Amino acid sequence: MEYFRKLTVLVIEDNMGDFILINEYLEEQITELTIKHAKNFSTAKQILEDKNNNFDIVLLDLSLPDKKGEELISEILLISSGIPVIVLTGYSDIEFGIKSMALGVSDYLLKDDITSVSLYKHIIYTIERKRKELELEESEKRYSDLFHLSPQPMWVYDSESLQFQDVNAAAIEHYGYSKSEFLAMTTSDILHKECEQYNLCISQELIEGSCRHKKKNGEIIQVELKRRNITFKGKESQIVVINDVTKIRDYIHTIEIQNSKLQEIAWMQSHVVRAPLARMMGIVNSIKDESLSELERQEFFTYFLDSAHELDKIIRDISEKTNEVKIIPE
Repeated sequence: MEYFRKLTVLVIEDNMGDFILINEYLEEQITELTIKHAKNFSTAKQILEDKNNNFDIVLLDLSLPDKKGEELISEILLISSGIPVIVLTGYSDIEFGIKSMALGVSDYLLKDDITSVSLYKHIIYTIERKRKELELEESEKRYSDLFHLSPQPMWVYDSESLQFQDVNAAAIEHYGYSKSEFLAMTTSDILHKECEQYNLCISQELIEGSCRHKKKNGEIIQVELKRRNITFKGKESQIVVINDVTKIRDYIHTIEIQNSKLQEIAWMQSHVVRAPLARMMGIVNSIKDESLSELERQEFFTYFLDSAHELDKIIRDISEKTNEVKIIPE
């Protein structure tokens, strides 16, 4: 890969002969090589702490005049700011060379076994492995940020045991359980027993859909959930995003009631009002008849008044039903 034909290397080595050999090996394989040499820990410290230096790899001899062994490794790792470190060791240091891996170095090489090809391979493998580790760390950080900073309740649970493995702040606030309480429960503990999808939720067959959950205070909420398979801490798990739709369902129910009442009002206006109104109009036309006797006129007036009272009651009923129609449910 062309990327690895241009490298900046720090070699921390007090043996000049070993340094010259390493330098020759690197020049054989790397087209554009920038190499710096430190003969002791103090010089290496100055070089690594210089912000103008930017190294791809550090090659470290285990034994320097001013520091050696585990202390040397710990100090170099502390000041190398994440730069991968390969330990160079002699045969007498094999056991400690292996131990150094546990301390955080990326690799170790036996000086007597080093060739130009093997050294180059170890360097590029180490750099690439470090790059992948950084990508993974960045990916995990993005997951953590998305998960923990999400305004929607989210959690992760074990696919087999249904045990909660992680919950975000939004879930803790919304459901009322502390994080330790969540982690001591399974997902079935928050399911309402009368949930229509209860068996599907327990069996994990419900990937997306509606469910009823129970908060710590006993409140029952209607939720829409989405879940996906992930690997969490080495276990097959599910990550779930929760959307509480309780209020939305309440609004929809209220709107349906409102629509029903509005339809009833419209029907009353178009049908019920017409009957007394039509009678009143007919009575008015009848009263105009000059051949009517006084007694007949009085009877028509009585009919007219009865129809007026009937119309007034209908209008009051419509007014009451109109007042019952609320935009926001109480």
